[in-house]
Amino acid sequence: MKSAIAGGLTFLLFVSHAVALQSPETCMQAQPATARNIVLFIADGLRHDSVTAEWAPTMFHLREQGVDFTSSHSLYPTFTTPNASAFATGHLLGDTGDFGNTLYVGYPLSRDGTGGTLTPFIENDVLLARLNDLYHGNYLGQPTLASIARENGYSVFIIGKLGPAAIQDISEVKLVNNIFQMPEAMVMDDATGTEDPTGPLGLPILPNIRKEMLNSGLNLVAPDRSNGQSASSKRSQLRPEGTLAANYVQQQYFADIATQAALTTAKGEAKPFLLIYWSRDPDGSQHNQGDGVDHLFPGINGPTSHAGVRNADNNLAQILDFLRFKGLDGNTDVFVVADHGFSTISKRNIALNHYTSSYAAGFNYANVPAHYLPPGFLAIDLAHVLKLPLYDPDARPLALENGSFYHSVVVCDCDDSKSRQYPGSGNGIIGGTGKVPASKETDAQIIVAANGGSDLIYLPQNSTEKNKALAQNIAEFLLQQDYTDGVFVNDDLGNIPGTLPTSAIGLQGATELPQPALIVNFKSFSTDGSLLNRIEVADSTLREGQGMHGSFSRADTFNTMIAFGPDFKKGKDPAPAGNADIAVTISALLKWRFPEGKGSSVGRVLTEAFNGCPDASPATVQQKRSQAGPGGATTVLNYQTFGKSTYYDQGCLVKEQGQNCK
Repeated sequence: MKSAIAGGLTFLLFVSHAVALQSPETCMQAQPATARNIVLFIADGLRHDSVTAEWAPTMFHLREQGVDFTSSHSLYPTFTTPNASAFATGHLLGDTGDFGNTLYVGYPLSRDGTGGTLTPFIENDVLLARLNDLYHGNYLGQPTLASIARENGYSVFIIGKLGPAAIQDISEVKLVNNIFQMPEAMVMDDATGTEDPTGPLGLPILPNIRKEMLNSGLNLVAPDRSNGQSASSKRSQLRPEGTLAANYVQQQYFADIATQAALTTAKGEAKPFLLIYWSRDPDGSQHNQGDGVDHLFPGINGPTSHAGVRNADNNLAQILDFLRFKGLDGNTDVFVVADHGFSTISKRNIALNHYTSSYAAGFNYANVPAHYLPPGFLAIDLAHVLKLPLYDPDARPLALENGSFYHSVVVCDCDDSKSRQYPGSGNGIIGGTGKVPASKETDAQIIVAANGGSDLIYLPQNSTEKNKALAQNIAEFLLQQDYTDGVFVNDDLGNIPGTLPTSAIGLQGATELPQPALIVNFKSFSTDGSLLNRIEVADSTLREGQGMHGSFSRADTFNTMIAFGPDFKKGKDPAPAGNADIAVTISALLKWRFPEGKGSSVGRVLTEAFNGCPDASPATVQQKRSQAGPGGATTVLNYQTFGKSTYYDQGCLVKEQGQNCK
């Protein structure tokens, strides 16, 4: 990269002075002591290659004028809340314990605090508060960037997508008698101002923010994702058949909150600030687009997905324009990042013109095309091969005399009103009686948390030897399935041929949450060799042709990462970088002490991006291969190292010696 010179945008102008290059240690000491403002703009699901002058002109211009991290990385599994935990804490997932949007937390979880599911979907403020209650008030077990900022006298504003927004200041998500407590920082998301019979669903609004909202005529209740349309409207993001519009209304509301409430408050208080804006788009529009449902083309490259990218870009432009208008631009550093990449869903193809032979695909299901994989196909296949009963943990339990029980799942070409044909959300409880546990104990033998491009498999029983034997059987089965593209097994379960240990991908650490016994990566392939046209099998309620992530494809691990402002160079940074690096980089930039927290798996400071610091060279891609398993099945891991940090590019399953990931 070139040292920064005068760099500008029509809406934002910074002037940086080039200095002689120094060692990383010396140049960090030489960084200005000014209390910079920080904007961390997270565009959910923004692929690196989606940032073009046509689709995202604001971000494209920032990339041209700032630092473009050309080897950026999402953490695997490539889901939202795991990467939200990395942005928040700077720790890898083995330390935060947030392994998926849906996960097993060791207890049943529900909104009202009684009973509940063993596989909660935690993009929900109430469930995050319940999870905090189980784990010492902070389920991540780590201080967050937001809490560090507050300790250093910063105003903190967190706005955007339900779930990952609150995770940015997770210890402030507290319920007392089903009432959220007033947080120290501003946290506003989809649930702001909403409630149900159990109580409020979102955190209360800070008094100073409420005042500015009322002064600006902003509603105190966040709009939903319907775009103000009925659920059947093609313009609603909640339409089951898919939407033809981006998430315009909700995100415009959040952009207005960011500018007319948060930044206006910051200007009035004359304090440095940290603004974290989590844009649901393009993720929401790519997931739910209706441009070609039940077809692989155009997939997530149609007009609705492009509109989602532009929607996020417009939100960023509004924030940057407001910074300039308020005279805050010259002292503000901006990070634009994405939690993960994206792919198009396949529910039948495991390669072009090659179809799955899964047991689960051999039945007729309601609302599922013939020969397509239903939600929960992995749980169905596992229960079948192990000859164990299968239960749906997310349907309302049956209340019987001896307790509450999850609904059984009976896969058949029949109409049995007392059972389910497939798990409604894809998650599965396998083995045991299906009884809803009153506390931590469950008689389930296997818990499958369906997440999309990868599924998490837990073995909740305490018998190590039985779990080792069960893990061996599960792994051998998975390695022979045509939809599998790599298997990772918890180190405690021993070395299983054909698999790699979870420690090889940063998933072993200091967390107190249950760790997955196995993680299965689903098959992915490209229709033309590019990442933009990547397809992945997904265990999801979404349909073929819509969008998903979570796999170990480079299409899902390659996210967007841009840094721009008075402290940053202009040019491309080819060194590997990742989402866990953001918090530690901001802390180093502002000369904050970064707390150790629990565990030592933390990101690195991206010193090569700072003015006056030495440039970095690209890293060499390295490879780790498992011992061959059944039929020669071998899990392959491609990764890069930079200093003491490791970045994971791609994982896959190959069947022939010397074969590599495609």
